[in-house]
This record gives sequence, C-alpha cells and structure tokens, in this order.
Amino acid sequence: MPRICIIGAGPSGLAAAKNVITSGLAESLVIFEKSGEVGGNWVYREKPGHSSVYETTHIISSKTLSAYEDFPFPAGFPDYPSHRQLREYFESYAVNFDIPSRIRFHTEVTHAELDHTGVWKITSRGPRGKRVEYFDYLMVANGHHWDPAPPKYEGSFTGKFIHSHDYKRSEPFRGKRVLIVGGGNSAADIAMECARVADRTTISMRRGHWFLPKFMFGTPVDVLYHRSLWMPRPIRQWILRLTVLLWQGSNRKYGMANPDYGVLEGHPTVNSELFYAIRHGQIATKPGVSRLDGRTVYFTDGSSETFDVIIAATGYHISFPFFDKSFIDFKGRTEIPLWRKMFHGEIHNLYFIGLFQPLGCIWPLADFQAKLACLEIEGRYTRPADIAVRIEQEMRKPHFRFLKTPRHSTEVDYPAFRKELRKEIRKAARIQ
Repeated sequence: MPRICIIGAGPSGLAAAKNVITSGLAESLVIFEKSGEVGGNWVYREKPGHSSVYETTHIISSKTLSAYEDFPFPAGFPDYPSHRQLREYFESYAVNFDIPSRIRFHTEVTHAELDHTGVWKITSRGPRGKRVEYFDYLMVANGHHWDPAPPKYEGSFTGKFIHSHDYKRSEPFRGKRVLIVGGGNSAADIAMECARVADRTTISMRRGHWFLPKFMFGTPVDVLYHRSLWMPRPIRQWILRLTVLLWQGSNRKYGMANPDYGVLEGHPTVNSELFYAIRHGQIATKPGVSRLDGRTVYFTDGSSETFDVIIAATGYHISFPFFDKSFIDFKGRTEIPLWRKMFHGEIHNLYFIGLFQPLGCIWPLADFQAKLACLEIEGRYTRPADIAVRIEQEMRKPHFRFLKTPRHSTEVDYPAFRKELRKEIRKAARIQ
C-alpha cells in the first residue's frame, strides 16, 4: 500500500484526503495541519495567523457552484454563505468521510525533499517534537491566500500600516482616516466595513478593475455566467461586458479608471455595495500611491491626503516554505509550470491540489484534481508522455488572455477547467 502525505487540511486538503480514502489508498495516509481544526483559510480567528478571513467574510462564489459535487450544502444555506457556515460545512465533510482521525493537528511540515531513491523525506514539528518520515506520494494543499504580498513605496508611513491578511474587524478603525490600497475582493469588502465606522475611508487603485454585482436579474452572477456557456468565448465575454456596463455604468462614473482588459481576462471583484457607497459619499476614490511621507500619502495624479491607517489589500505570494527555493519556487511568477495546475513536468509523485484561481470556487475542482491524482496512484491513469510540451502549451494558451501578473498566474475559466479535468478522469474510466 503506498504511503501518501497531504500537507494542509483546508478545503483542498480535505478533498485530497476524501479521494485517497474513497479510493482505498488510506492505509498509510498522513495529513499534516498546522492549526487545530479543519477548514484552513475559512476558520476565523481573532488573532492574525494562517487564515485571512475577517469577522464579516462571506464567500464570493454562490452556493450553487461552491459545494463539493458529492456533498451539497445543508438546506437553508443562503446564496453566499458566511465563514461560520463554511466552517461547519467543512467539519461535516471531514467527519462524513472519516478524515479527522488521519490528521496530525498542530503539526507543521518544516521540510519536504526527495531522497536519492525518489521517496519523499518529510520533516515535521508538532506536539511529539521533530519527526522525519518517508512517503511515496506527496499532495501539496497548503493554499495560496496566506503569505501576504505588501506593496513597496518610496518613503515611509508613520501611521498604522497593515496588510489585509491581518484585518479582522472594522472597530479598531473607528474615527480614523483609513486608506485601503487595492481593487480586489478583500479591498472592496474592507472599504465597505471601514466606511461604516471610520471618519474618512478612501480606496486607491493603480489600475482599473472589473466589478461585478453579486446578483444580476435576481440570479447569482456566477450562475448567470454558467447559463451563457453555450456561447463561444469571445461572444460570452462581449455579452458579459455589455451587461455589466448597462447594469452599473463605467468605472469613470464612480471616480475610478476603466479596466484596460476584458472582463474575463482578469479576476473580477464581486461586490454589490462598493459603487453604492462611492456615489453616496461614504468612500472616496484615488489612483495609485506614488510615495509616502509621514502620514501624508501622495498619489499618481499629484494629489495628497493625510491618513491614520493604510490597509494594503494587495494579494498574496504563492509560497511553499517546506521546499528549498532551489527545488520549487513559484513566488513572483506570472505563469505556473504545471499541467492542469497540478502535475509537475519532472516529478511524478508530486501533486498540487487547489493551486488555481477560477471565477468561481476552488474546492469542487480541487476534488477533481485529487480524484485524478488517486487514479494515477492506483495505476488507472497515465499522465501525458509529452507533459513538458503540454505545460508549455497550457501556459501559452490559457482559457482567456489573462493579465500577465503574479495574481493571475493561476487563473482559469471555471467551466473550461472543470471540463478538462473531467475529460482526464473519463480516460481512466474507459480503461477499467
């Protein structure tokens, strides 16, 4: 029986564990989890740590397209569940598939390397101290929303400067002058929360972003998008762009730059409140930050303003602290050299689970990735012989012409990626 190691018991790690168990491969399965609970990023904690969720976080993909496909959400869940509801959901999922007994909680993998025989040497640190163990296969599911990527500016700021990863609630910023830097989902959410208590709230964006409401025509926006899949991709993109512009107008009507890319060529911000708050004077807008001087922030349009707090919602690095950087290091890359975002071109007993970013939810597709990994371990699936060529093709021809930035290095089109993964799974079914 193969010895299998999974790093992380968040949503993707749980999907990996479920598939190992249901495939009958779990006799020597070990799951390493730094915290004391399952759920990873969706376990809210008062103190900053691995999780980046804050007190009022709700998922930005609808429940229709966010549940694992073999484990529906409980009846009565809202269209956009809260982090508390998701935490309960992941706990139920773990119990249902008998996962917790195989997890070593409060245990961190400090180093992972291939020994001279091609076996994984895993060094961990936990309640029982330091341990070194050997595994035949490694599934990496440590997430990619935990290692903050703060911006760098000329000058220094003497007020409070934090990354959105460390933001937990708005109350500490009551009566303050707050600047939020960024145009993604966290930036929009935090700006809305601060606007309710701060003396002044401003959001700064160095480029234009696409903003989608959570509902259009009474339907969750991701569900509406999936209803358009019968259209060719260029027409689908054109229709979505036109619908958004008719629905809420261009960004310039709200004091922000228009995006210089297609609506499906970057990761859109799903928020129904930001434009409302801007036009009601609750949130001011500014272009990018050019430099800092004490508590004065200078912007690229030549204006300046004084702030007490800067919250940088500027995204995350893709990090694997347990790998030597000379071995695998994707930090700062605009393209990730993995086939189907999971298969390494040279290492045949390594799988990345959940290392992608769709317009939609990661977990159901991470489940398909894990299923495919288990099929290969069982010998029922064989990755392409020309996988290095396939990796180059995938990087050269993504689903859409995504922005060449580290934030979009793992971007995929949800329905297209689902179709690709299921196609590979069906190949295994045909040879049974």
